[in-house]
Amino acid sequence: MKKYIAEFIGTFTLVLFGTGVAVVTGGNLVATALAFGLAIIASAYVIGNISGCHVNPAVSLAMYINKKLTLKEFGLYVVAQVLGAIAGTAVLYLILNNSSVGVSSLGANGYGVLSATDVSLFAAIVTEVVLTFIFVYTILGVTSDKSKDNIAGIIIGLTLTFVHLLGIGLTGTSVNPARSLAPAIFLGGTALKQVWVFILSPLVGAALASLVFKYLNTKK
Repeated sequence: MKKYIAEFIGTFTLVLFGTGVAVVTGGNLVATALAFGLAIIASAYVIGNISGCHVNPAVSLAMYINKKLTLKEFGLYVVAQVLGAIAGTAVLYLILNNSSVGVSSLGANGYGVLSATDVSLFAAIVTEVVLTFIFVYTILGVTSDKSKDNIAGIIIGLTLTFVHLLGIGLTGTSVNPARSLAPAIFLGGTALKQVWVFILSPLVGAALASLVFKYLNTKK
């Protein structure tokens, strides 16, 4: 049970601070990227030894494919992560609803009218698959090398930061189905209609990263 509570807390932290900074800074590129990355670094050194600090269904899928989670554990991880993301968005909603900022965004991901650069559906899918592939492939690499245990959290957090630097202006950067689902639920409308892209694409990217990692990085 401890690892699922840890995943709830970690995802809560990631979503509250990542999307919160995005909203209150008006989508400032560097500030938002750093907020997501630093949230991962902080959580990694607090809950990493409890749950592995996945805080992302795409990461958990990769761990399941690589036989580091059972199917039951994978399912419970995802439930904890989604609930944590919803709780994080609920707290952000409460704060913003009692401020001059309002709740028109909540850091939702999107394409077309919801994209800062009006990217197409196809471009959004490609963006999320590629960014998630890079992020998850990095995670699999550093967590498989015991010599990198002390710096794994920093490497993963910085990787999340740099994928956000590219993705924020395109899709808002998901690479995490739980992070995308929560604000879409609260906002409804177009955000909710588009959220399937930001659930499916990161899962595809994570699966591809797992397969490539097995082929290239696993000793025969």
